[in-house]
Amino acid sequence: MAAMTTTTTGTDARDDDSRPGGPADSPFVRACRRRGVPHTPVWFMRQAGRSLPEYREIRANVAMLESCRRPELVTEITLQPVRRHGVDAAILFSDIVVPVAAAGVDLDIVPGTGPVVAEPVRTLDDVERIRPITRDDVSYVDEAVRLLVAELGATPLIGFAGAPFTLASYLVEGGPSRTHARTKALMYGQPELWHALCGRLAEITLAFLRVQIDAGVSAVQLFDSWAGALSEADYRRFVLPHSAAVLAGLADAGVPRIHFGVGTAELLGAMGEAGADVVGVDWRTPLDVATRRIGPERAVQGNLDPCVLLAPWPVVEAEVRRILTEGRAAPGHVFNLGHGVLPETDPEVLTRVVALVHEFSARPADQG
Repeated sequence: MAAMTTTTTGTDARDDDSRPGGPADSPFVRACRRRGVPHTPVWFMRQAGRSLPEYREIRANVAMLESCRRPELVTEITLQPVRRHGVDAAILFSDIVVPVAAAGVDLDIVPGTGPVVAEPVRTLDDVERIRPITRDDVSYVDEAVRLLVAELGATPLIGFAGAPFTLASYLVEGGPSRTHARTKALMYGQPELWHALCGRLAEITLAFLRVQIDAGVSAVQLFDSWAGALSEADYRRFVLPHSAAVLAGLADAGVPRIHFGVGTAELLGAMGEAGADVVGVDWRTPLDVATRRIGPERAVQGNLDPCVLLAPWPVVEAEVRRILTEGRAAPGHVFNLGHGVLPETDPEVLTRVVALVHEFSARPADQG
C-alpha cells in the first residue's frame, strides 16, 4: 500500500514542537533519535491501566471498546499516569483491536479474557470482508489525540497499533491463544491466504497510525505482542514483510517508530531490520546483549520484568540500576518494563521508579 500523505496540520504542529522545550526536543524523543539527553526517559507500557485506582473508578461500568471511543474519557485516562508518576511520555489509551473493529470485524473485549472474535478468519472471503479504514472510521481517535496534545504541552504523546501478526492471531484463533496453533496451521498450510490477511491488516494498521500522526502524536509504537511464538525463519518469511510495510509507510512521517514484542530474544536482529528507530526488549535479554543483536542504528527500550515491581524496594532499586547500566551500551535508551504493568502493582512503586531512573541516569548539563 502506498504511504498516505501526512496532512499539513500534522506536519506544521510537529515542526513547531521541535523548538527547545517542545515535545520533539523532549528526553523521550531525543533518546529515540539517539541524541544526547539530560537523563534516561521513562514511561511504562499499560501505564494508564488497572493498577491506578483513579483508572478503575473512571472505567467502572464502561466496556473497554466503548471507553476507547469516548475522546474525553480517553484523554483523562491517558493523562492520569502523567500526573501521578511524572513519566516522560504519555501513551494513548486505546486497544490494538480498535482499528479492526472499525474495519467491520465483529469482536468484543471480554473482561478477564481479552479480544473475542465472533467469526474467526478461515477463508479469502473472510479476509475480503475486512475493509480498509479511513479517518472517519476512527474519528474519535483523531479527536482524542488532538485533545491530548493540547493538554500535554511539552510532554510527548505516543500513538500505537497492533502489528499484523498479532492482529492476525486474534482473528484466526478467535481470541487469545497460548499455542497459536490455528494461526500457525493457516500460516504453514495456506500461505497465500495468510499473506492476504496480513497484507490487509498492514494497510489498516498503517492507516490507523497515520491518523494518530496527523493528529499530533510525537512517536508511535507497533506492538507485535505474540511474535515471540515464532522461529526466526518463520518470522522472516511470514511476518517481517508485513511489519516492514507498516514501518516503511511511516518513514516520511517525521516521528520515531518503536517496534516491540515479547519473547523475541532470537528475533531482535530481524525486528531491527523491519525498519523501526527503536526496538523494545523484554526482560529476558540484557540490554547490552540486545544492542549487539539489534545493531548501532537503533535505540532500545525496556526492560524491567513487571513482576519485579512486586518485590521489596531494595530489589526493585537494584534491578533498575542494573538495567540503566546495561542500557548505556545502546546509542539511545528509553527505560520501560519488558511488558505491561500488572494490575496488582502498587502505583507508588512506579512513581519511585521514575524518580530513581531520573536521578541515577542524570547527565551533567554539558552532556545533555
